[in-house]
Amino acid sequence: MRKYLAYAAETRTLWLTFAGTLIFLILVFPALPIGGEMLDLKPSYSHSEAMAALEGYGTEGRMVYAWSSAVLDTLFPLVYVTFFAGLIYRFRPVERAWILSLIPISAGIVDLGENIQIIAMLIQYPEVGETQAAWASTFTMVKGMLGPVYLLLGIALVLLGLAKRLRARMR
Repeated sequence: MRKYLAYAAETRTLWLTFAGTLIFLILVFPALPIGGEMLDLKPSYSHSEAMAALEGYGTEGRMVYAWSSAVLDTLFPLVYVTFFAGLIYRFRPVERAWILSLIPISAGIVDLGENIQIIAMLIQYPEVGETQAAWASTFTMVKGMLGPVYLLLGIALVLLGLAKRLRARMR
């Protein structure tokens, strides 16, 4: 794990994964022709909301969404997790704080679980049970709660690191 985090914290890796994260968020996902808002972008949803969204996508939209969840949204967590885990690892204030890098890794695992749940709903439509939708929504909610944590933590640690460097230069 520490070797992966050290690799993720390298300058080149950070820049590549930062660029990859932006490409996915700005160019790839918004361009997907699914015919509606992706379920994994909502904070949560009920069974009836999930069913309405799935119906709204249409057959072709559901196929595109399932394909993109299986391929693109499997690659995306690998990219953003590597970026945020590397950022947190690189700017950790003390050595033992490396454990904070596990927060984005946990979010990535939850994101992959969410993808599995959404793919199952897309494939099972219209036979999606309330329990299935509840599980998918729960994964979406947990991912949504972890996101701001690692985002704010990464920003705070970068700012703390910059402040330390500025103080050192002023001495």
